Amino acid sequence: MPLDLGKTMLQLDRVSRGLVADSGHKETRLTAFIEAASKVDAATAIAKTGYDPDRPFLAAQVLDSLLGSYAPVEPPMDWCIVAVDGSHIDVDRHLPVGCYLINMGGCSLTYGSQPDASFFSQPSLYHRPEDLYLTDPSNSAREEPVAGPLLGLLRTVQELERLAQAIAEVPAGLPTLALVDGSLVMWGLSGQGYPPFIKEAIIQDRLLPAMDRLREESQHRPLCLAAYVSLPRSAEVVNAARSSLCPSDLSQCRNVCNNRRSVQSPCDLSNDFIDRDLFQRTLDPGCRSATYQTNSSVPRESYGEHQVCFFYLNCGEEIGRIELPQWVAQDERLLALCHSLILDQCRRGQGYPVAISEAHEQAVINGADRQFFKQMLAEALEREGLPVYTSEKDRSKRTPWL
Repeated sequence: MPLDLGKTMLQLDRVSRGLVADSGHKETRLTAFIEAASKVDAATAIAKTGYDPDRPFLAAQVLDSLLGSYAPVEPPMDWCIVAVDGSHIDVDRHLPVGCYLINMGGCSLTYGSQPDASFFSQPSLYHRPEDLYLTDPSNSAREEPVAGPLLGLLRTVQELERLAQAIAEVPAGLPTLALVDGSLVMWGLSGQGYPPFIKEAIIQDRLLPAMDRLREESQHRPLCLAAYVSLPRSAEVVNAARSSLCPSDLSQCRNVCNNRRSVQSPCDLSNDFIDRDLFQRTLDPGCRSATYQTNSSVPRESYGEHQVCFFYLNCGEEIGRIELPQWVAQDERLLALCHSLILDQCRRGQGYPVAISEAHEQAVINGADRQFFKQMLAEALEREGLPVYTSEKDRSKRTPWL
């Protein structure tokens, strides 16, 4: 039986009414939380947000102030932005051939006295055993299939590799923003989900060399590497404020706090808030927050000099999270350039960086494309006299009985 939309709508109405009833109390609590956090001095915030394994939640490391606000500078007259995005078709067990496809798209947009635009799109099909599995160099019997989230991580790394290649083609001396969609943190590698050789294959062998190349390119031009996260749901800054306000020793936190909430005052002022709740109230349009460093275990343990910092930006239409490597965040000139160029992109794109939108258009694989891919794969096999088949489960979904 299909989804009963009538019953679903009744439940959605109840949810909406509940949110309206809670909104007044939540706004009052948010005001109190911001007022308390605003009174925390920078030295206290920096001291109380350093990494500590006993902290039961992820809190950002404060680098300058807890809740600062910075106005943008004017962008340079001539500048360039290069953006790369990717999309993929995952390994499908219903297909007769084990394979996946990554489509890498991007653009280079130049503004100023000599405006220019170029676009690229490159599909790559992977089917060899060394493509379909990552193997432990120290023990060839240990391997991990490249599919699902792991394929997504590899695609993210490939986006940065392609970005480094595209940046090398930009004229030297031209201020440039190298931009990707999403996060610079390989969140999927946190915890114990993958064996150590997977982290080494993705980060040490591919991610860091790509970021090294981008940093080397920054020697030839003012270059900012950044990642734009739209509608972020992180609470790292909220948790940094919670840590800064907490009067207790960290050893007690495990008993009264978790990643989402606390049962102890004044820490409970932060309950259920995320970072953008704070910055929707504290940042004027166009302004950015202070910079922070993530305490995620992945960059902290594996990124070396490319530690991931971030700030929030009021783009006018939304609060975006901008992530950047430490070598950009520590350079005031590059930090200001990054702020002004991303803001300019958001204004041109009606609230979202136009270069990322264009890169996405070059990379996207829509539903029709995916069906054509399956059809072309079958036709290619038939031309070579190879068997073409699918699972009965897949066949039944395409030809229902009733």
